[in-house]
Amino acid sequence: MTTIKKVAQHANVSTATVSHVINETRFVSEETRTRVLKAMEELNYIPNPAAQSLRSQKTKTIGLLIPILEDETNNIFFMRVARGIEHVIRESGYHIMLANTNESLDYEKEQIKYFKSRQVDGLIIAPTAGNHEFIGNLVDEDCPVVFIDRKPEGIKGDFVLNNGFQGCYDAVKMLIDKGHRKIGILSGLLNLSPAQERLEGYRQALTDHGIPLDENLILIGESSFESGYEMTRKLYEQFEITALFVASNAIAMGSIGYIQDKGIKVPEELAIIGFDNYDWGALSNPPLSVINQSAYELGAKAAEVLLKKLNKPSNRFKEYRLPTQLVIRNSF
Repeated sequence: MTTIKKVAQHANVSTATVSHVINETRFVSEETRTRVLKAMEELNYIPNPAAQSLRSQKTKTIGLLIPILEDETNNIFFMRVARGIEHVIRESGYHIMLANTNESLDYEKEQIKYFKSRQVDGLIIAPTAGNHEFIGNLVDEDCPVVFIDRKPEGIKGDFVLNNGFQGCYDAVKMLIDKGHRKIGILSGLLNLSPAQERLEGYRQALTDHGIPLDENLILIGESSFESGYEMTRKLYEQFEITALFVASNAIAMGSIGYIQDKGIKVPEELAIIGFDNYDWGALSNPPLSVINQSAYELGAKAAEVLLKKLNKPSNRFKEYRLPTQLVIRNSF
C-alpha cells in the first residue's frame, strides 16, 4: 500500500509538505505542489477521507434531499437540478450524498438525522409539504441549509426558487392578448408553494386585465395523466373554455390526451399552454407552448449559495428567484 511517507520520498519533500498539499492547510509553492501531485498520481496514492475530515472537521460532503417518485417527469426535473448542484460543488472539491424524501415529512426528518450522523457539511433540500420548524432542532449553524424549488412552512432560510408566479402571469396575459376571455386553469394540489404561486399568477393576470374571476374555471387535482384528462373534459364540455393553462406537466399530458381523443383542433377550438419544458411537448401535434423553468440552473445557484455559506458563515438569509421563459410554439 502506498503511504504518505512513500509519496514524500518520491517527491523529495517532507511528509508534512505532502499533508499540507492534500489538506490545503498551509501555503506550498506551485512548483512543490505540482511535484507532490505528480508523485501521488504516479504512485496511485488516494488520501484517506476519514483522516482528512478528522483533521479539518469537514467531510467535503453535501446532503441532497429530493422527492423521487413514480412520476417520471418529476424525477427528470430533480435529476436536472442534481446535475447543476454536482457540477458546481465538484469544482470546489465536494461530493453529493443523495437521499429520497418520497414527499413524506417523516422520511425527510429521518434522512436529515442520517445526514447529520454522517457529518455532512451542508444540506440542500426540496422540502415536502408541512411545517418545518423541526429543522431548527435537527440542524445547527455549523451545517447550513439551502431550500430549493419549494418554500417550506414555519422556517426562515435561504431559498432558491423559480418564479412560477411570473411565468403563469405571462402565459395567461398572452392568452388574454390573443383575445381569450374564458381561460381555464388546471393545477396540482395546493400543498406545495409552487402550485400556490402559479395559481396566484393566473388570478392576478385576470384581475389586472379586467376579466372577472370564475371559480368554475379553476380545477385542482392530482398531478397525473388521468386527472388531467378528466379535468380538461369537464372544463371544455361543461364550461366551453376557449383557452387553457395547465400548471403541471403530468396534468398537461392528460389534457393533450383528451384533446387528441376528441379531435379538438388546437389552437382554433382550444388554445393551450403548459408548464415545464419536456421533450414530449415539442413532439405533440401541434407542438405545445410552455413555460420553461430552469432546473439545472436552479441546482447550480443553490450550490453556489451553499458554498458561500460554508466559506463565510452568516445568519442572514436571502431568497433567490430565477426567471422563467414563455416558449411559444403553435398551441395558441
